[in-house]
Amino acid sequence: MTPGASMTTPAPDPAATARRLIRGAATATLATLQADAGGWPCASLVQVATDDAGAPLLLISLLAEHTKNILADARVGLLFDGTAGFDEPLTGPRLSMLGRAAVTGDPRHRARYLARFPGAGLYAGFKDFAFYRVAPERGHLVAGFGRIDRVAAADLVLPEAEARAAAALEASVLEHMNADHADAVRLYAERLLGAPGEGAVLVGFDAEGCDVRAGTRLLRLPFPERAADAAAARRILADLARKARAA
Repeated sequence: MTPGASMTTPAPDPAATARRLIRGAATATLATLQADAGGWPCASLVQVATDDAGAPLLLISLLAEHTKNILADARVGLLFDGTAGFDEPLTGPRLSMLGRAAVTGDPRHRARYLARFPGAGLYAGFKDFAFYRVAPERGHLVAGFGRIDRVAAADLVLPEAEARAAAALEASVLEHMNADHADAVRLYAERLLGAPGEGAVLVGFDAEGCDVRAGTRLLRLPFPERAADAAAARRILADLARKARAA
């Protein structure tokens, strides 16, 4: 059976769906304007992380064509593909995001990217590599046949206050869950995400969910509501653990 909501299920909020696609993607298709070919579009595959608010983060090399293109024209497009597992891919969700890419030296951006992709630490310090943040300008969401929405820039990321509050909690949440509740993390992976649970760890936390590394897979555990503070985060993670045990 093709995954998806039933005919009687209300359509999810487009902005929330768009943010979920961005947060859940390990890779995206990056479109830049080819600097040495009169502005023809150039598409390439990149690994992608997000900052605390949900804006995409890239680690790219000056030797890459897409980086040369960005230095000439910062306008980019990113395609986030959520159609994996659908019998008919065109019934699955995907988001095309337009934005502007700029080099970032923010240590939080570096830390979040490398937590998600630890192997990138081998070359993150090379002189020709730099971290880039893509500031969203608008999104075009296709959530299935006939479900097409424009998503405003402000709706593609979380409000700054919520992003800062989650950032202040991230280190303690990850340490506590991985050290003291490894059994719950294993159940998240096995029963809620359908992945091998042995050795699963949380590698990211934000107001709308957690990033889970299970073996070689990077998975997204969305929250049913936003974690506005530490008490809310504890309650949501405990509720998800109970849900996983009952599954």
